[in-house]
Amino acid sequence: DECQWKGPFYFIQGADPQFGLMKAWTCGDTDNGDEWGEEIKLAEQAVQAINKLNPKPKFFVLCGDLVHGMPGTLWRKSQIQDLKDVLKNTDQDIPLVFVSGNHDVGNAPTRETIDDYCKNWGDDYFSFWVGGVFFLVLNSQLFFDSSQCPELKEAQDVWLDEQLAVAEKQKCKHIVVFQHIPLFLEKPDEDHSYFNLEKSVREEIMEKFHKAGIKAVFAGHYHRNAGGSYKGVEMVVSSAIGCQLGEDTHGLRVVVVTEDKLVHRYYSLNELSSQGIEKELLDVLAKQK
Repeated sequence: DECQWKGPFYFIQGADPQFGLMKAWTCGDTDNGDEWGEEIKLAEQAVQAINKLNPKPKFFVLCGDLVHGMPGTLWRKSQIQDLKDVLKNTDQDIPLVFVSGNHDVGNAPTRETIDDYCKNWGDDYFSFWVGGVFFLVLNSQLFFDSSQCPELKEAQDVWLDEQLAVAEKQKCKHIVVFQHIPLFLEKPDEDHSYFNLEKSVREEIMEKFHKAGIKAVFAGHYHRNAGGSYKGVEMVVSSAIGCQLGEDTHGLRVVVVTEDKLVHRYYSLNELSSQGIEKELLDVLAKQK
């Protein structure tokens, strides 16, 4: 049923609640992270803001770095439990979609760290349909460093090609990708850094996405807003619910999906909590119904 286009809808994208980073960043000890009271309040504010929205979003996707504690670290279990406790207050009619980040599966993930993530949050890559639009969730850490689990990287690659073939056959309205690490921050040919994918890997993925007709890739990881495009594929980088590393505010992105395009805007949590979605975006939603 969800393979059919039924008119415009919207979803909410968030990224990097990363319980524990704010204290660690302030102290200049990023391996630390023994306090996350601030992040709990911000995540609660995000959930409350989403619950108040009318009409309701089709889903709420969190693009990785759910907690700061890396696999095997001291506070990780408590951080995960506290985040789950906040998220369980999300309106039950708004599905949650989880994307794995480097802090969730490790900078160089292993089969064990990915299994642990899957036990807590669900599959590390999967696809789903909403109203004629095909969504793909990817484990971008397998693109970043799969040295400890090359067979898992290969499995995701094979699966991705199969999914893109399905999308082509089904003649879906749009294909949209969610991952944690951006392909690039501003320009497709920018230098490789901690915050984007290595150039040769990036080029291969971008070309694959372009040929498949993917409309947009939504990511986090940068803790700032950024983005650009490659041959019609929009790269959207959203800042964090949690710790900010630039001039942006703690926030969420509202993404309206119409028959021919995606329209999106980043809102601060305060803005979304107090005013909701602006009339302009609501008009886009209403116009085509």
